[in-house]
Amino acid sequence: MQKRTLGNSSVQISPLVLGGNVFGWTVDEPTSFEILNHFVDRGFNCIDTADMYSRWVPGHIGGESETILGNWFARTGKRDKVVLATKVGMDLGDGKKGLKAAYIEQAVEASLKRLQTDYIDLYQSHVDDPQTPLEETLSAFDKLIKVGKVRMIGASNYRGARLAEALNTSSSLGIASYLTLQPNYNLHSRAEYENDIAPVVDQFGLSVIPYYSLASGFLTGKYKCKEDVKGASRERMLGGYFDERGEKILVALSKVATEHNTKEASVALAWLMAQPHIAAPIASATSIDQLQSLLAAVELQLTTSDFTTLNNASAY
Repeated sequence: MQKRTLGNSSVQISPLVLGGNVFGWTVDEPTSFEILNHFVDRGFNCIDTADMYSRWVPGHIGGESETILGNWFARTGKRDKVVLATKVGMDLGDGKKGLKAAYIEQAVEASLKRLQTDYIDLYQSHVDDPQTPLEETLSAFDKLIKVGKVRMIGASNYRGARLAEALNTSSSLGIASYLTLQPNYNLHSRAEYENDIAPVVDQFGLSVIPYYSLASGFLTGKYKCKEDVKGASRERMLGGYFDERGEKILVALSKVATEHNTKEASVALAWLMAQPHIAAPIASATSIDQLQSLLAAVELQLTTSDFTTLNNASAY
């Protein structure tokens, strides 16, 4: 397995990132431990979470995913085998949100405590905070890097112009700069990233770690029509993918998967891994069987014809 370097750092990650959003939501702690062990024992090393996972679940307050990861680190001693990515900035209630320096300082300590570690490899702005000067946010991150609590920083959910502004701010001040970007990007959701954000990524040489790599499960082949998503945990999100273009994509995925005797999820991830500047897509699994189809994408070699089929079906 060929690992990929993040930005201009020396940190290398496996070509697939395990999404931690499901830990404590649709996956309990024992199953989470099984998935984490299998992932790392197969030689994969990057796990992504956030302080607000999974606040959207009734009765949850955020931090559930980080807590499970921390318990796993404590149980297994595998912290040194993992490139740990988490995020700050989403609303946790009681005024806990945004990217002001004082809040970042508070939030990182809470994450470190839940994660039972003394450093975070990749600390990411979960969402842009237009109310806070970029200089303040980036200076706060720079301070965390200098004291060793964070190794590098990244951005998520930034538009192209704002991302460029942040990168130029870091350069002009001589402080820590975003090395990675975590956008919504997959075979179905292409236009916004490719038209608005990719030019900035290319200009500054960022490494991209896309989320929703499987479009909330739409690209796994599990759902064949809109009626299939009724009652699913992500029914609202999934329904939006079932348009004429989405159906063409599902047909193309099925065709390529059949030709390679593999799963649609593997094909969708392999397509994403081959796109410019993609370090590794993020994908979540709720079972070992699901995880196997994700890991299989790393070894899948799509042909020129496969890419043509997929690109034509997903053209916008």
